[in-house]
Amino acid sequence: MIPVATGLIFLLLAIGLPVGAALLILAMGLDQIFTPIPLYKALGELSWVSSSNSLLVSVPLFILLGEILLRSGIADRLYSSMSQWLSWLPGGLMHANIGASMGFAATSGSSVATAATISVVAAPLVDRYKYNERLFFGSVAAGGTLGILIPPSINLIIYGWLTETSVPRLYLAGFLPGLVLGGLFSGMILLICLARPRMGGTRVSATWRDRFGALSGLLPPLAIFLVVVGSIYAGVATPTESASLGVVIALGLAAAHRRLTLPMMIEVLDGTMRATGMIMFIVIAAWFLNFVLSALGFVSVLDNTVSGMGLSPLGLLLALIVFYVVLGCFMDPLAMMIVTVPVTAPMVVSAGFDPVWFGILIVLLCETALVTPPIGMNLFVVQGVRRRGTIADVMIGVLPFVLCLFVAIALIIAFPGIALFLPTLVGS
Repeated sequence: MIPVATGLIFLLLAIGLPVGAALLILAMGLDQIFTPIPLYKALGELSWVSSSNSLLVSVPLFILLGEILLRSGIADRLYSSMSQWLSWLPGGLMHANIGASMGFAATSGSSVATAATISVVAAPLVDRYKYNERLFFGSVAAGGTLGILIPPSINLIIYGWLTETSVPRLYLAGFLPGLVLGGLFSGMILLICLARPRMGGTRVSATWRDRFGALSGLLPPLAIFLVVVGSIYAGVATPTESASLGVVIALGLAAAHRRLTLPMMIEVLDGTMRATGMIMFIVIAAWFLNFVLSALGFVSVLDNTVSGMGLSPLGLLLALIVFYVVLGCFMDPLAMMIVTVPVTAPMVVSAGFDPVWFGILIVLLCETALVTPPIGMNLFVVQGVRRRGTIADVMIGVLPFVLCLFVAIALIIAFPGIALFLPTLVGS
């Protein structure tokens, strides 16, 4: 069964089928080949069960929030502010790519939305300031990965839903790793541009007056972040309610900037519906696949196999990391989470690891999948905005940042307190 399932999923993805469709076809195929009863008749009920959880309502709300920020020009002003403050560093606006990605990630919750937004804003500056195009767009693709680590994060919400782990604790756990990863990205840019100054483009000069004047561009994202995250920890809103509060604030800011128009809202709602439909299709298809695999006894076989290998807790963890890195080369990160976490999380927790800590590790591995060829979604998003050259350029440019992701994973394993310090501090 396992060789058939593995071969089929790789074949379906290789021919270019959408991930949700590939998962659904795989589940239907396994049902027809290996089960004596028609499991597909449970698909309707499973679709309802998998999509009716109130926590999942926050997913389209956070997508809507990101769309409003993009269409209302708030993201442009955020990038401009970051460029004023960070462009003096070797690497110039590539640091602004990372800083603006961190700022946008703190409001949108989506890596794809973050990568797409910063790409649109930053792309015209490559030729103007003569940056190395590969490294520049690689920094945009890498910066986008911060969207699923820095709170609020759609992937952390999904992980919390799958494992019944506290989403507020997961949000707290994501803060420091997000800052560490952002620092690693900027540090890599700094090292490369010190070694090869020509890759860093032309410096953008800014006076202190310009910098302080640009701070106004940071206030809207900061206000939204404080409302969304602050309302959760103040105990006045659930994650879903906080997302709706963020949407209200974003609409108010768009109106204040005179960008709240009917054409803009049509674009916002269209983008939100498309992204939400894609995510929920993946959720339903992956949930049905999990149901079929459980009925076939796959989970028990896997548990027995892992137990029989006699791996130490660290050995189990390293084996899972290799598994996720390889799987991430071929599968969408969200689908990867939904399919695998119900199986891997109980094994890791029973080995003595904290479920909150494992959630951050899983998200870091998903971030790696977002920029790992050949399926890395952020690579295609950035190339779609770039519209010249080949995607191989973006793949080459992102390689130094993939190394940073592996360093971050190693740091989280060696020093679990990076993820657990804030949840423990607040919980104590």
